[in-house]
Amino acid sequence: MLEPAGGQTGAVLAFDFGEKRIGVAVGEWQLRQAHALTTIHGEENATRFAAITALMQEWQVAMLVVGRPLSLDGATNAMTARCERFARQLRGRFGLNVDYADERLSSIEAQERLRASGHNSRSAKKHLDAVAAQLILQDYFDSQPLPKQLATLL
Repeated sequence: MLEPAGGQTGAVLAFDFGEKRIGVAVGEWQLRQAHALTTIHGEENATRFAAITALMQEWQVAMLVVGRPLSLDGATNAMTARCERFARQLRGRFGLNVDYADERLSSIEAQERLRASGHNSRSAKKHLDAVAAQLILQDYFDSQPLPKQLATLL
């Protein structure tokens, strides 16, 4: 089996961080495919990290990705700082590499995809954050260089 760039293997969890909800997606380095997983509800850190810990154990995660919100012009804002703090907490609690991915417009694209698949605005809301996390992770995978063995086949 071909090994991903940088020797990366294993499952990756991605997060679309929000103050009230955190969308979660999962993917595998070797497949480079992201899948919406769940939405963690609640504002208390203990509740959030208990849910994240359970997901980490279930999926035997090797790496984490956090969506980094920026303004359309690329400037940082208050939510950027909150997401960076969340990423530091993840790194400190789990001792894993945490990387960032640009999440600009991911929620809008997630809404469009859900609407196109037949969801109305009410049913789409239940899935919105997880689908946004899926888009964040897929963009992250797509931005990483292909392994040399695979690149030569293409």
